Amino acid sequence: MKTLLNSILFVFCANIFFAQKDSIFLEDFYGSKVVYADIGFNTAPFSLRYNFPNDIEKITYKNNYKPFLGIGFAYKWFSVRAALPILGYFRRKELFGETKQYNLGFDFDIKKIHFDFEFKSIFGYSIQDANRWDPTLSESLPNSIVPKTASINLAMNAWYFNNKEFKIKGLHGKRAHYNKPVQTWYVKGTFNIFGTDNAGSSIIPIAMQDPSNSKTAATRFSAFDFGAIPGYAYVNRIKNWQFCGWFGLGGVIQSKFYRLDHQSRGFLGLAPRYDIRIMGGYSNKDFFVFLVTDFDNKSIRFSELVYRQYYYMVKITGGIRLGNKGKSK
Repeated sequence: MKTLLNSILFVFCANIFFAQKDSIFLEDFYGSKVVYADIGFNTAPFSLRYNFPNDIEKITYKNNYKPFLGIGFAYKWFSVRAALPILGYFRRKELFGETKQYNLGFDFDIKKIHFDFEFKSIFGYSIQDANRWDPTLSESLPNSIVPKTASINLAMNAWYFNNKEFKIKGLHGKRAHYNKPVQTWYVKGTFNIFGTDNAGSSIIPIAMQDPSNSKTAATRFSAFDFGAIPGYAYVNRIKNWQFCGWFGLGGVIQSKFYRLDHQSRGFLGLAPRYDIRIMGGYSNKDFFVFLVTDFDNKSIRFSELVYRQYYYMVKITGGIRLGNKGKSK
């Protein structure tokens, strides 16, 4: 047993020693002029779970969406990007209606902390399979279009990555890429304001409302919360192919509200949160192509009635680097 403990201690100390000696973990293109473009989409469906009539347990709301095209430029500390929706809707308008989306966000790093601020708003949803209770709908057109239903999300997040070699700028490929595997534990601090509203009308269809529970007739569900999410992150690059991801699980303290008859009623509670991000692609000194995904979740529980919203973003980013070809750190 003593020999085994000595061996484990030796390996642990050796890993620390060589990790300190091997500091060439990141190839930085700070002096390069980077021109890039990206194409992708984002969507934000939500659901309401309750013991509804006719043995229905969940009502799902989905928005329509268009692909977006972005063009950007980065040089040293400066970065700018413009994006516009292109083509038509991904989904049939007679099934999902028309949706307007507005997104605004920015991010920056201070030492080992990455800050991210984002505002999302979506106007126009469709209730899936509403023909289960609405006789005016059919099998061929089963969804109910609710153009006044909207959702918003204001998120302010900060990730503390314990390993100083884990840098966000190396994950997306534009400003840098990695030369060796790096892993770390992290803690995400999060503050959110979010919810859904139906412009004064009930969010849940009248046929699905419960007369004994006033919350089912609410015209708005909203909350603001804050909390912490611990997790694990990993990145590696092998023969110019880089892959990265992180996963965290935690919770928030939440102040939640529902609005009915022009009055809001509030409660205090707890809610779970997860933090998932996956990205990867090809990067060399001259160009890069990356697939980037982002998943977020929000939830509000009013006893038996549960509101859940999910945010998905998927995009492909590609660009070229001009000028200075980078230096290792």
